[in-house]
Amino acid sequence: MRDSLNSKQSANPDSARSLAISALAFIAADPDRLSRFLKLTGLGPDNLRTAAADPAFLGSVLDYLVADEGLLVGFAADAGLKPEAVVRAHDALSRPREGET
Repeated sequence: MRDSLNSKQSANPDSARSLAISALAFIAADPDRLSRFLKLTGLGPDNLRTAAADPAFLGSVLDYLVADEGLLVGFAADAGLKPEAVVRAHDALSRPREGET
């Protein structure tokens, strides 16, 4: 996954969803990061796992990540990726899907 996401090509939706799940795990690994994320999303620890199954929620995880440069850079470094790869994954989940406008 890292090689495909680090290339200059756009990320495909499957690799972008995998990256979003990794980003959520990164956020959840630190109590302060998780607390802030839960406060901003209105979610609780009890419904976070259910929300993570929703593809739209995974897109919002990457929205959250790319909106905070420090968090973006920290996650990218932790995942062995360039921040631009995370942004490409965000773009892949943000694009309208076929049949949507």
